[in-house]
Amino acid sequence: MFGRIKPLDAILATAKSKSLHRSLGPVQLVLLGVGAVIGTGIFVLTAVAAQKAGPGMMLSFVLAGFVCAVAALCYSELASMVPVAGSAYTYTYAVLGEVMAWMVGWALVLEYALGASAVAVGWSNHVVGALSDAGVHFPAVISNADALMAKVALAFGKPASPDLLNALHTGGFINLPAVFIVIAVTGLLIKGTTESATFNAVLVVVKLVALTAFIALTLPNIHTQNFHPFTPTGMGNLTGGTGVIGAAASIFFAYVGFDAVSTAAEETINPQRNVPIGLIGSLTICTIIYLLVAAGAIGTVGAQPVVSAAGAYLASGSPEMAGRCAAIVAGGAVEPLVCSKHALVHVLQTIGQPSVGWWVGMAAVIALPSVVLMMMFGQTRVFFVMARDGLLPPAFAKVHPRFKTPYVVTAVTGLFALVFAGLLPVGSLADYSNSGTLFAFAMVAISVMVLRVREPERKRSFRTPAIWLIAPLAVIGCVVLYLALDLPSKLVLFGWGGIGLVVYFLYSRSRSHVGLGHVEVHELDEDAPGLPLAPMPGADV
Repeated sequence: MFGRIKPLDAILATAKSKSLHRSLGPVQLVLLGVGAVIGTGIFVLTAVAAQKAGPGMMLSFVLAGFVCAVAALCYSELASMVPVAGSAYTYTYAVLGEVMAWMVGWALVLEYALGASAVAVGWSNHVVGALSDAGVHFPAVISNADALMAKVALAFGKPASPDLLNALHTGGFINLPAVFIVIAVTGLLIKGTTESATFNAVLVVVKLVALTAFIALTLPNIHTQNFHPFTPTGMGNLTGGTGVIGAAASIFFAYVGFDAVSTAAEETINPQRNVPIGLIGSLTICTIIYLLVAAGAIGTVGAQPVVSAAGAYLASGSPEMAGRCAAIVAGGAVEPLVCSKHALVHVLQTIGQPSVGWWVGMAAVIALPSVVLMMMFGQTRVFFVMARDGLLPPAFAKVHPRFKTPYVVTAVTGLFALVFAGLLPVGSLADYSNSGTLFAFAMVAISVMVLRVREPERKRSFRTPAIWLIAPLAVIGCVVLYLALDLPSKLVLFGWGGIGLVVYFLYSRSRSHVGLGHVEVHELDEDAPGLPLAPMPGADV
């Protein structure tokens, strides 16, 4: 069952035999990583984390960043050894075999497709907020699905609390702006894009300038009393999805995207050296920025969680919380940070910087679609490689005759993403995405250890330091953060994984090229779709 392994030597031989245009250097890779990482996580999930941990979310950023750092070190070793597309899926196939590779590829749907949905909802929140600030009030009935979720909760027997009923009367039924941006990005991916890495660098600069402005305006206005109590919900546990640990499990989404650097390995100059630099460099920059932004938000306006009228904790993103937040605002009070759907803009508006807040919101509106694009591209590329391995229908590997893009799998990914973007809040989408991501990262860390034992003499241009400490820490960290997710997020991984196993044994196993004895490695074929926002093979930079 676990004996089917895609030969690592064949992958490496193919990597050497192909002569793709390599043009990405370390600086461009760092910018690519920063561009993929800094998105909805910091622009939107700040409020979600504050509801779970209060000011203690500062510790959550550190905890999530640490787990991501040790995972990045493991990623760096495999990415420098195997500079091919497919990311964690390819690594696992070469080390742990086909079944685990299939499960990783299947789980990456949660990371990439649902991650794209989460970013789309974050974009929608900023667009709706910007329109509201300009005096144009986008109807709530088509800008969120709080009322729909309240109806679902009542249908499943949830008590009709005042907060839940308020969400039913004030919320909406679909998030149309989020659906729109997913459709637009899907169309762009099908049509293809030839923008260079310079364009991505411009978008990164836009986001960094906005965050720098936020930090510069908020840090001088910090009030220490806003940090007390520092951990109003405690450190949390491994069952409830609250506290510092629960917030870290959500905040982990803010770091997702650094593995996009490994996807770009085939277009990188000296990948053995530059991919690790891109991974670790982008992660370090993002962590520092996150901590400064979090400190500014907490210190200026406070970040205490909102509770129900009865004093009970409200789950972030729940219809009850939406109803409670609506009641607070309707009562004439200033909207709490934890209720804001465009948290950084809200902070700047509260401290008397509405014009800068508008520009920060515009930066999110301009830059977040590129994050949606990167995540959807990552999904389509993994499915493309899986189809080329025979594990998915051949149609998924069909390349458009004119646009040279995998249009079938792109359309399927877009359909999947837009459904969830239209119906779920950003916090829930981020947690569901994290469940798949944490599983994939744990498999990468295990693969590094297995390969060290199985083939200790194989050349490693980058060796994970203290491997028997770092890799186990990565696995343990991923498991802890997974357990700290709320129950629905945990069940999503098991439910989705169960569906994946059924598909594998009913369809994929009998059609696997490796299982049929075909030693084929397609990850570096020249007709494979290139990386958006990075140079295409032969493109001028």
